Amino acid sequence: MRCQFCFAADTKVIDSRLGGEGDTVRRRRECTCCGERFTTYETAELVMPRIVKSDGSREPFDESKLCAGMLRALEKRPVSTEDIDAAVNKIKHRLRAAAEREIESPVLGEWVMDALRELDAVAYVRFASVYRSFQDVNAFREEIDRLESSPGMEESGAKK
Repeated sequence: MRCQFCFAADTKVIDSRLGGEGDTVRRRRECTCCGERFTTYETAELVMPRIVKSDGSREPFDESKLCAGMLRALEKRPVSTEDIDAAVNKIKHRLRAAAEREIESPVLGEWVMDALRELDAVAYVRFASVYRSFQDVNAFREEIDRLESSPGMEESGAKK
């Protein structure tokens, strides 16, 4: 690490500690040339896969788009911000764990629907209606019937 004061290339680490929520390393450094001390923070750079859209175009994963879509479905629903954040983090973890450079958008859409199904049944149906392009009331009815017959619906904490 280059010294921030004299720009010498040689510094030594005096102290290292975990910072933040354990996802950052805080290092106290000292320059071997000028003796000045400074602090650096290290975080892992996690590369998210690109999303392959249905038209074949590719775009970088955008967490804000994921959150916006989920929040739109969860609007005026009794779901805590912490639960929403946990669901978003779970989806991001699945993206990284897939260890793929690209993920098809339908796969991501299914993961979002899985997360919404666990959070709130109404939000799930809202999202599914747009995502699957429901054309009539029967499509809604079929999805609600499928949701009600799915095992573990009551245990998951999702509300009807």
